[in-house]
Amino acid sequence: MILVLRALGVGDLVTAVPALRALRAAYPSRELALAAPAGLAPLVDLVGGVDRLVDTSGLDRPFRVGSAPQVAVNLHGRGPQSHRLLAATRPGRLLAFADPDGDHVDGPQWADDEHEVDRWCRLLSWYGIPADRADLGLRRPAPAGLPAGVTVLHPGSKVPAKRWPAERFAALARALTDQGHRVLLTGSADERALAARVAEAAGLGSDAVLAGRTDLGTLAALVADARLVVSGDTGVAHLATGYGTASVVLFGPVPPAHWGPPPDRPRHRVLWAGEGDWPRWDGVGSHPTMAALRLDEVLAAVAEVERVVRVSGAVAA
Repeated sequence: MILVLRALGVGDLVTAVPALRALRAAYPSRELALAAPAGLAPLVDLVGGVDRLVDTSGLDRPFRVGSAPQVAVNLHGRGPQSHRLLAATRPGRLLAFADPDGDHVDGPQWADDEHEVDRWCRLLSWYGIPADRADLGLRRPAPAGLPAGVTVLHPGSKVPAKRWPAERFAALARALTDQGHRVLLTGSADERALAARVAEAAGLGSDAVLAGRTDLGTLAALVADARLVVSGDTGVAHLATGYGTASVVLFGPVPPAHWGPPPDRPRHRVLWAGEGDWPRWDGVGSHPTMAALRLDEVLAAVAEVERVVRVSGAVAA
């Protein structure tokens, strides 16, 4: 058995897809078990190649995987806690970043300034397992009974600093609706009130609010068949990358160089105000780097990705 630890969220799983595919190719006859939250099961199925999901949320408790794995792979973090959690399963070999505090001196050195996709590809490459950082595509989900060709706006984020102001999302929804887009608002159950507030301010009906009404598989199906996705740096943006759905991703305070879509894919646009002498954030509302992003900038980015889609469609035809 090959045991992989990635006990994080949606975007974290999608950025690990190239590494997971590389491990599948390197060990084609071994069971590949992924230690990750059970709620990610629909997305794990769309990644493919994973034989078993071991329900693991965070690093605060050991998990049982049956017999000791031949190889354990830390795609979760730099250690030491994640290293020790995997070491407790008594693997024949541990593939992880070097961390003397985690009793693991093998492996490459961790680099803070690195894209998340490249980080895990580099780890595996150090151990002689080639990984293709462009291998981010997800399997097409089964139809979920939702409309195709919609524009998905995702105003929420688990991290408040990463939220673009709600009133600007509402203004964006109004502008896109006037341009002929059918706008739907997504989010978690905890973000339903936020999505409803945006919909009301935009003059949209309650049927436009899908926040809290879709599971992960349904959300993936919606994004896969969407016309456009506009969101902050959160899981739905990574789904758009995985399906090649046109997207505009609003970044702040974390730079897109760490989590953004591949820069060589013209269907995705990133907006970031950059590093600078920003006012100190008081922890309330959007981070200053998000608040600095203007509505006209977002609309211009939308127009650009829509132009790219039209041109690429004409070329393909």
